[in-house]
Amino acid sequence: MTLLHIAIISPFLMAFLVPFFYKYIRNIHTGWFVLILPVFLFIYLTQFIEMTMNGDTVISVARWIPSLGIDFTAYIDGLGLLFALLITGIGALVVLYSIYYLSKDKEQLNTFYVYLLMFMGAMLGVVLSDNMIVLYTFWEFTSLSSFLLIGYWYNREKSRYGAQKSMLITVFGGLAMLGGFVLLYLMTGTFSIRETIEHVPFIIESSLFIPALLLILLGAFTKSAQFPFYIWLPDAMEAPTPVSAYLHSATMVKAGIYLVARFSPVFAITAEWFWIVSLFGIFTLFWGSFNAVKQTDLKAILAFSTVSQLGMIMAMLGVGAAALHFEDYEYYTVATAAAIFHLINHATFKGSLFMVAGIVDHETGTRDIRKLGGLMSFMPITFSIAIIGTFAMAGLPPFNGFLSKEMFFSAMIRVTEMDLFNTDTWGMLLPVLAWVGSIFTFIYSMVLVFKTFTGKYKPEKLEKKPHEAPIGMLISPIILASLAVVIFFFPNIIAQSLIEPAMASILPSLLSEGEHFHAHISYWHGWNLELFMTIGVIVLGTLGYFTLTKWSGIYELQPKKLTLNRVYDCSLIGLDRGSYQLTRFYMTGYIRDYLIYIFAFLIAIVGTTMAINNAFVFNTDHLAQIGIYEVIIALVMVIATVTTLLSKSRLTAIIALGTVGYSLSLFFVLFRAPDLALTQLVIETISVALFLLCFYHLPELKNKEKKLRFRLANLIISLGVGTIVTLIAISANSQRVSDTIASFFIENTYKLGGGKNMVNVILVDFRGFDTMFEITVLGIAALGIYGMIKLQTAKEEKN
Repeated sequence: MTLLHIAIISPFLMAFLVPFFYKYIRNIHTGWFVLILPVFLFIYLTQFIEMTMNGDTVISVARWIPSLGIDFTAYIDGLGLLFALLITGIGALVVLYSIYYLSKDKEQLNTFYVYLLMFMGAMLGVVLSDNMIVLYTFWEFTSLSSFLLIGYWYNREKSRYGAQKSMLITVFGGLAMLGGFVLLYLMTGTFSIRETIEHVPFIIESSLFIPALLLILLGAFTKSAQFPFYIWLPDAMEAPTPVSAYLHSATMVKAGIYLVARFSPVFAITAEWFWIVSLFGIFTLFWGSFNAVKQTDLKAILAFSTVSQLGMIMAMLGVGAAALHFEDYEYYTVATAAAIFHLINHATFKGSLFMVAGIVDHETGTRDIRKLGGLMSFMPITFSIAIIGTFAMAGLPPFNGFLSKEMFFSAMIRVTEMDLFNTDTWGMLLPVLAWVGSIFTFIYSMVLVFKTFTGKYKPEKLEKKPHEAPIGMLISPIILASLAVVIFFFPNIIAQSLIEPAMASILPSLLSEGEHFHAHISYWHGWNLELFMTIGVIVLGTLGYFTLTKWSGIYELQPKKLTLNRVYDCSLIGLDRGSYQLTRFYMTGYIRDYLIYIFAFLIAIVGTTMAINNAFVFNTDHLAQIGIYEVIIALVMVIATVTTLLSKSRLTAIIALGTVGYSLSLFFVLFRAPDLALTQLVIETISVALFLLCFYHLPELKNKEKKLRFRLANLIISLGVGTIVTLIAISANSQRVSDTIASFFIENTYKLGGGKNMVNVILVDFRGFDTMFEITVLGIAALGIYGMIKLQTAKEEKN
């Protein structure tokens, strides 16, 4: 295992140590110990920047299950490194923020940081894994750890509801994604993403290509909150603000974006990928921004804002796929560059805004904008951070969001200029929805900052007297807000170091050996259409903000019963009721019914399989002749069995059942197996004796009251199982493909086991562990029975 593997699993190791820190060092906030790890990991990962800028990659393989092609292959390229830096960099700032946000006296900090570290490690595993099965393992671990983080305040009903909702939706998508990975494996014979990309010409020709594409996109859309799966994200805002700032600005929701970017080299060549990713993304942008305007909770506004911004990035990744179809690809790679650029920008301004929302809630006791207002004079630093974050989110200069938004507009405009995938007609939807969605983005950005910090101060509606947050809580959002300004003036620093290497990972087929993408970003392109679209956004957005009360009634037009949340809730209720009814149907409480289910499925599945594969073979070449003794004993066993079933006397049934067992021991004698015969005789004698001891406690046999239907079902099931098992035994004995293991035991019993009794040597030596475990099980059962007897005896004595 290499240092890179250790870096990935180090958050899990730290999570293991956190409870010990918490237990023995209570006078220091646990976050100070946790902070060391993301800072160290961020510094460690920065050493790979120069390498990825040169087009190189790092691959480290740790063997896991090589027989199945599953290895823990850590892989760093431009795309993986970008996400890893976001995960560790934003993670460090979030941990620093949480130290001042979460009180060590009121919160279970050990639990919080264990969950947070688990999530950090899972995200690093997702973005730095080359093997799809390993990626899926970490992917589902993000769902599990985010479930724990969102439900951290488990005593709140809304927290539990939001945690369950996020987990059900994202795990559903993860299972679909796993199905897509399996289909890719069937097409390529490998779980390696790098090797899968090399098989693209063969994958496209496969009939499994489209199903794999749809399943993987389903996993990406659920995780990145695309329409219609976005409904989990607003409810996830019940988590503590540090969790929201981490999961929903830079990490968990970006996992779906990462998946689409990572598999673009495999699927992006097709029209299906282009249209599905682009249209779902652009509609999510519009729908999220449209619904953000009507929210009254700061974190709810940011939640729908996140949905919108994720849709924007997703749409750009979809449009960027068109570059694969043109020789003049540089003209069309602007969409991919814009997607990566906005990915970084979104992490900066959205992370700072989530922290601002947490500060407002922490210092005033509410996040409801209807109760807030006039906080600018009380919280000037927080207000300044909010201005930078919201203006960057709205796409205004001089902030980084303006640059990526202009590139976004450019990408959407160029769609209409392409002679590809019918973009000359339906492609008009993309720039139109992009522009309309940006107008609503401007409006909710203004609502977020001005409804909170300007206007009338309402002290009577606040739980606390507002004041500026402590400097420790301000450091992280100040850093993020500063980056939003610095990136605007010096965008090409990250263009060369982060954006270009990530583009090379997403669109590798466009580059010849030794070539590099050139993503030059500038904040002035002249008086072009993109700039006029921005001016239109500002003018109409300002007008919409000031007239909000006059047109906000449109939100009441949508029937409350026709919402995706209601569909989700009704689905859960339906599943709950349906499962209850189904469970009541088959969980009758009678072992007889359960045996019927088991045996019926055995008959159906095994019988059908044998029939389809013509598996039944009857060959008597190697069988011994059947003598008169075997025939007589077999007849006796059949007669005794039928007597047991039809007997009306308990004593007769016990004797007949004993006859079956003793007759079987005679078979062992005839077949020269004295050990088995002796064992069978002992067991049968004990069984009959026990039955006789319990004679008076056995139930009366009331065959007359049994319904004919019940007896007929028993007869059919019994005959079916007997027939199937007999056919399997005959077929297995009739078509042996290799020598039996008996010859091995005959040759090696004395040589290897040192004994002449073959059965004893097999039991003690060849399968000694099996025998030991059987003895252990019997010993545990005996102790359990003894314990129950003692408890019952003690209870009777007490009474």
